[in-house]
Amino acid sequence: MSWPEPLPAPHFTLRLFVTGTTSRSRKAIRSITEICESELIGRYDLEVVDVYQHPEATRDLQVVATPTLVKLAPDPIRRIIGDLSDRVKVLAALNLSATPSEHIAR
Repeated sequence: MSWPEPLPAPHFTLRLFVTGTTSRSRKAIRSITEICESELIGRYDLEVVDVYQHPEATRDLQVVATPTLVKLAPDPIRRIIGDLSDRVKVLAALNLSATPSEHIAR
C-alpha cells in the first residue's frame, strides 16, 4: 500500500495597489516582494498597479485605500490594507504560517 502523493503547493496570484512612487508605495512593494521571495519562491505572480495611472483597475476589486494587497488565488480572495511591513500579519492574511523565530518579540 502506498501513500497518496502530497498536494502541490498552491500558486499565489497577488495584486498590489499603490499610489505613485511615494515612500509608502516603495515600502509596500519592497515588503511584499521580500515576503514573496522568501516564502513563495517560484509560486507567485505579483502585479503592482499604480492607481494614479490605472484608476479603473480599482473598481472590480473595490479598492478604496492604498496600499492594498489583494490575494486573488488561491481562494478565498483576501485584502490587506495599509502597512505590509508586519511580516507575521501578512503571512497570516495569506494563510501562510510564519516560522517560530518570527514570533519572538524584539
